[in-house]
This record gives sequence, C-alpha cells and structure tokens, in this order.
Amino acid sequence: MMILDSAPDITVVGEAGDGLAAVAMARQTAPDVVLMDIRMPGIDGIEATRRIVGTPDRVCEVLVLTTFDLDEYVDSALAAGAAGFLLKSVDAPSLLAAVRAVARGDGVLAPEVTRRVIARLAPPARRPQPPAGIGDLTPRETDVLTCLGRGMSNAEIAAALVITEATTKTHVSRVLTKLGLRSRVQAAIAAQDAGLVG
Repeated sequence: MMILDSAPDITVVGEAGDGLAAVAMARQTAPDVVLMDIRMPGIDGIEATRRIVGTPDRVCEVLVLTTFDLDEYVDSALAAGAAGFLLKSVDAPSLLAAVRAVARGDGVLAPEVTRRVIARLAPPARRPQPPAGIGDLTPRETDVLTCLGRGMSNAEIAAALVITEATTKTHVSRVLTKLGLRSRVQAAIAAQDAGLVG
C-alpha cells in the first residue's frame, strides 16, 4: 500500500484481511477502485469481486492484483466483473497507472496474460453469437459498444463521438446493463460477436 500512498492523487481508504471484510469495507467506504487479491481467508477474491460489482448498485470497480498467473484465475476474475487483472510483479508506475485507468472506467490486463486471454476468448474457430439484448441498444449505445470493441478508452470514445466523458460513462454503463455484462472486456467480446468490429 506504500506505493499507492506515495501518489498524490490516490488515497487509500482501508485495507481488509479477508474477502468478507473486503466486501463490507467496499460497501462502507465506496472507493473508486478496490485492489483485490485472489487467495484470502473466508470467501476468495473472485467471490468478493462478484459481490462488489455483480449487484445492481455496483459498489465500485475491482482491479485484481495477485501472485498467481493461472488462466483459471484470470478467467474467473473477469467473469466475476473485475475491470482488470495484474500480477504482483508489476512495477510501481504501472500499478499506479492501472489504478488510475480503472478509476476512469477503462480496463487493464497484465501484458503477461493479455495474449492468452484473447486466444481463449476469441479463437479462430469460434462461431460468434450476437449477445442477447443487442437489439435493445439505441443507435448511440451501439456506437459506444463498437468503440468498446475497438478497445477505446472513455476519453477516446468521447472524442470520437463528440460527447462528454460523463455522457460516455453513462452510455457504457447502460450498454453493460442492457447486455447483462460486467466489464469492458466482456463488452469488447460482445461487440465482436455482434459483428460490429472485424
């Protein structure tokens, strides 16, 4: 936590020793980002992540930071709604940049796992299926989903669509809700499945 405390624009509001305490503290303090470990006493970091981001009131964003570079952990964390996945070997500047990115509403993946995630989630033989709810999106929400499929940040989407970042965040949130998705990574895959990006 010393790394986070060293940044003038980041304030650490608490530290929890187990999964249940992490969920309770997140609900109590409503931070912008929770740094979550996978292996903890009580409920693990995957279940804690699900409880923090998988509810209609979505407490905050979760960035998983763990020692364990296992595909099952990466997949489970992203499926639970984590906005990012980093290894504890990450250097201080990269960790701070990741926290800031997730706080802005962007997703982050450790370079060590990115290629493997892409290979598993979008293999060449995979037959895309348009996500349920795609027809419920407004034209503007479809534009936002297309931008998410291209991996654009909120700032880039706002510039491309000539809207504010606040409006972009609202549209991203509505897209995720309408499609039943928990993260930007899932939205990017949905955009590809819907044929919005090549």
